[in-house]
Amino acid sequence: MELPRKTGSGKDFDRRDFLKTAGTAGAAALLATPTPTWAASEKPIKIGLVDPVTSTFAALGQSEIKGAKFAEAEINKMGGIMGRPVQVLVEDSAGNPGTAVDKCSRLLSQEKVDFLMGTVNSAASLAVSQFADRHRKVFICTGGHVDSLTGSSCNSYTFRTCSTTWMLTAGDFETLFKKFGKKWYFLTTDYAFGKSEQEDYTTQLKKAGGTVVGQALAPVGTTDFSSYLIDVKAKSPQVLCLLLAGNDQVNAMKQIAQFGIDKDIAVGGALFELEQAHALPPAARYGWWTMEWYWNQPKTPHVADFVKRFAAANGGEYPTARVWFGYATTHAFRLAVEKAKSTDSAKVVAALEGLVLPPEVALQPHAPMYRAADHQLLISMFPGHVNATGKYPNLFDVSSIVPGASIAKSAAEMGCKLPKA
Repeated sequence: MELPRKTGSGKDFDRRDFLKTAGTAGAAALLATPTPTWAASEKPIKIGLVDPVTSTFAALGQSEIKGAKFAEAEINKMGGIMGRPVQVLVEDSAGNPGTAVDKCSRLLSQEKVDFLMGTVNSAASLAVSQFADRHRKVFICTGGHVDSLTGSSCNSYTFRTCSTTWMLTAGDFETLFKKFGKKWYFLTTDYAFGKSEQEDYTTQLKKAGGTVVGQALAPVGTTDFSSYLIDVKAKSPQVLCLLLAGNDQVNAMKQIAQFGIDKDIAVGGALFELEQAHALPPAARYGWWTMEWYWNQPKTPHVADFVKRFAAANGGEYPTARVWFGYATTHAFRLAVEKAKSTDSAKVVAALEGLVLPPEVALQPHAPMYRAADHQLLISMFPGHVNATGKYPNLFDVSSIVPGASIAKSAAEMGCKLPKA
């Protein structure tokens, strides 16, 4: 029986539609399923990966896919999982919650996947989490940060590899506040992720005695930020806190530089990505932000080797935090299945709870753990500032590496009460 299906806005967006619309060999390669090299009698362990290959979040989704595929090849070279090959089957969510759920339904009913992973857009993360809970399938969210996912909306079958918005904002709030001032203006993306970030920053700002002098919500996909920037100049904040994502953040930062705002007002925010830094012209590289993982960690074992291997397999491209999300999540499934000695989701849930990523997978100095109380991975934060004169990949200077456990709220503070799987 086919599982219930949901669609987003408009008709179903399937694999053929995407290939026809995208028309690029690179995008097609991301969605392609490789020809298995294992014996036909070996039943693969299938992981369904739903991520944006198109939309404003495409660069971030594609990086997560590259990381997962790199892990897939690595795991199969090591002999698979319990002697079985692993297959990561990719579907394009187009950054849309309805489409993401529809693709999960397809992966479950047609491909018979064992597990689900992915999502960048926080609204899609919440939608897929609910779907996974209804169908009792483990879902590890790779890149949707909204607090409620492992907070008030947590469920037994959902885990998260990326950080919460609270961890992102706590990672650099004191730097922004103490270094630049207490009068802030928020320019925020108008969906769950941005609103959650702004709420968390505002909580910390007001507690420290700061004030919000202005705020604006920009729809996802905004290309012209001039009206917002005129208001920013009129309000004269000390800090312009930019809470956008993907191409929206790139476009806004270009226009902020054109307005000359970055010369008079400190610009910063919670989340910055190497994909965005690489897409910006030198004149638009500025600000203080938080990275969730960074490739340049000379004192951390295994990182340099991972970077070298990934770059060799990807035409010299350096791994980003999004690459690491896909990589670490795929390995987390491997570790949990081997620990559980089963692909049964309830048993894998039990194996994931309290799972500590080993150093060669963690690739950071503080061993991250999937907290049993809310299923949140407590990863490190990498606050710092953009290197305006740097050449790729040296586009960000990390000021410190902050242990996630030192800034994360407890599961109770986040509002998570997990029932048994």
